Amino acid sequence: MPHVDQFVSVTEAKSRLLNLVRDLKAKHEIVATTREGVPSAVLLSMEQFVGLMETIAIRSDQKTMRSLRRSLKQSREGRWVAHERVFGRAET
Repeated sequence: MPHVDQFVSVTEAKSRLLNLVRDLKAKHEIVATTREGVPSAVLLSMEQFVGLMETIAIRSDQKTMRSLRRSLKQSREGRWVAHERVFGRAET
C-alpha cells in the first residue's frame, strides 16, 4: 500500500472535514478514510492531486518517456549539453 499519513473513519472524517482539509493543505498529508476498518477513499491536497495527474499524463506519453529515459542515460554517462547550445544565450 502506498504511504498514507493518517487513517480516519468516514464518520470521524465527516466531523473533522474542515480541519482535515486545512491539514492537507498545510502539511501535504495523505489521509485515507476507512469504512468498517477498511480503507475506502483518499483525501489529498489539490497541489498533490495536480502533481499526481501530471505524473500520470507524463508516464502515459510514450514519446515523453522515451525522451526522459534517453536524457537519464545521457546524464549517467556524463553527457551534458551546454545551456547556450539549448537556449542560445548565456545564463544570467
